[in-house]
Amino acid sequence: MGVAMRDAFISIRNRLDRVGMLLSGLCALHCVAGLLLVAGLGLGGEFILAPAIHRVGLALAIGVGSITLVLGVARHGDPLPLQVGAAGIALMAVALFTGHGMAEALFTIAGVGLLAWAHLRNLRHSH
Repeated sequence: MGVAMRDAFISIRNRLDRVGMLLSGLCALHCVAGLLLVAGLGLGGEFILAPAIHRVGLALAIGVGSITLVLGVARHGDPLPLQVGAAGIALMAVALFTGHGMAEALFTIAGVGLLAWAHLRNLRHSH
């Protein structure tokens, strides 16, 4: 692989890791803010906590996470981000099949936290 091709590949992978971190953060923010707004103020439950928003966000985060974790370990050889990220993805997958509520939010927040850490670790390995 030529230098230009390698640099392009790394740039794409880094962008995907950044998108993955953004999606993870948005998932966690959605869960926490949604619970606070709905439980604390009784606002926006029909939209903020809509299961469709949660399913789409988690599916995107799981997809991007899966791709970047595999690309990351292939590039830098450190299996730790893949292992921690896979645990996060597993928790997020459990959240997809858990009834909408507190348990789902806890699985999601724990999963996206682990996945965000794995994305960050991949980015640090690339520098």
